[in-house]
Amino acid sequence: MRAPTIRDVAEQAGVSKSLVSLVLRGSDRVRPEKRQAVLAAVEELGYRPNAAARSLSERRAHPQPLDHARSGGTPTVGVLLNDMRNPWFVELLDGLNSLLDAHGLHMLLADGHLNRRLGEDLTRMFTDLRVDGLVAVGTLPDPQVLRTAAGRLPTVVAGAREPELPRADIVANDDEYGARLATEHLIGLGHRRIAHIAGQGMVGALRRRSFEAVMREHGLTGTAVVEQGDLTEEGGYRATVRLLSSPRRPTAVFAFNDIACVGALSAAEELGLRVPQDISLVGYDNTYLARLRHLWLTTVDSAGHDVGRRAAQCLLDRIADPARPGQVVLSTPVLEVRGTTAAPSEAEVHGRPA
Repeated sequence: MRAPTIRDVAEQAGVSKSLVSLVLRGSDRVRPEKRQAVLAAVEELGYRPNAAARSLSERRAHPQPLDHARSGGTPTVGVLLNDMRNPWFVELLDGLNSLLDAHGLHMLLADGHLNRRLGEDLTRMFTDLRVDGLVAVGTLPDPQVLRTAAGRLPTVVAGAREPELPRADIVANDDEYGARLATEHLIGLGHRRIAHIAGQGMVGALRRRSFEAVMREHGLTGTAVVEQGDLTEEGGYRATVRLLSSPRRPTAVFAFNDIACVGALSAAEELGLRVPQDISLVGYDNTYLARLRHLWLTTVDSAGHDVGRRAAQCLLDRIADPARPGQVVLSTPVLEVRGTTAAPSEAEVHGRPA
């Protein structure tokens, strides 16, 4: 059941929305009988004034910082993060918070990884805390809880592509285009035996599908290999050990994310392979890990900060208009070429280890 709106209160009390707003702001310009009708409707419907929407309205009229004590409390946004260990999410959160803070909203963060361990529904916690909106960051294990929360709160999914809900926005990077950039970069260098360490969820499926499509377009379906990973450094390490143990080992590996790529780098070095002379590696996300000088990963910049800011703007728009249809907003990734990719050696091209 959807939460009651100010329009519902106005219809129940038989007054205009503007008069309901006056009552909720404590104005003395309302006649007692009208005030009583509005308060009775509020009580009967269980209506909760949306502090965030009110703060946005006040900011449009008065650009100076809000007096939250006067406005009835601090507007708060619940942020449910899939896994705090992923450094890309940190950049997304920075972009998200920068715009929310500029509009007087505060973030309340919960770790979805802990949620899985404890078996708790953290979206219900946010609902009980009466937050003004919800942002789900990353792919959550149980989309049904988010579906329920989105029926009660303005909701945005950030950094993931699922679930698609009627009144929730999805803000992410263009995963198919990003995977195409990585794969075409390796093909352009002369690599033909290319492997992909695949991720999970719809994001993983989109990147894998794009990798396979590009390899097919270049007539390389027979030399394309997909090895499933689990988004962790250990998963990237194990997947790469399996790939490099093959008699026709790949000359290049495109990993689902930077964390898995670091694991791939460790596996290659332990097996005595030089990067990029013997094997090229590409990550995804352009996290701080990729920019560390002793790693210096070629990677796809998935615009984490931009995704965060766009998610914040979508949430602000949804708070102002909760009934508008959901939309999908994609940021355009770019390739960052660094030190882990190069043309394959002549020996590697012909399958003879150097």
